[in-house]
Amino acid sequence: MPETKAKDLRELTTGELQRQLAELKQEALNLRLQSATGQLENSSRIRMVRRETARVMTILSERRKQAPAD
Repeated sequence: MPETKAKDLRELTTGELQRQLAELKQEALNLRLQSATGQLENSSRIRMVRRETARVMTILSERRKQAPAD
């Protein structure tokens, strides 16, 4: 799975970003479990997932800051 660019992520809706964040967190958990049990084949995938999660969280944070305060 190739990395998603921040530009592409900004085109997604907030709901889609939240869903993708949940999927990334689940994948990170699975990768950590595989690593702990010695079944991890691609250790660089952990880093990619961590960075992708950070991208999504950054965009969600930007949107929260831009939202008008009620």
